[in-house]
Amino acid sequence: MSGLLRGMLKVRSTVASRTRAINQRAKLSSKPPKDKIGAAETAFVMTIFAVAILGPSGWILANVQNYQKR
Repeated sequence: MSGLLRGMLKVRSTVASRTRAINQRAKLSSKPPKDKIGAAETAFVMTIFAVAILGPSGWILANVQNYQKR
């Protein structure tokens, strides 16, 4: 088993040496937002999310009797 692991590590190291190392950095900014979001927009979006998430499950729970008859 250890020979298999050593072989896998050897293959991995040769593949890693062939490829160039890519230096990735997150580009974060700490500037204030361009447009301020108001309370009405926030409430609207939260309502849409709630309906999208709870709507289908509510529909299924309201019609459980119909699904049990099938």
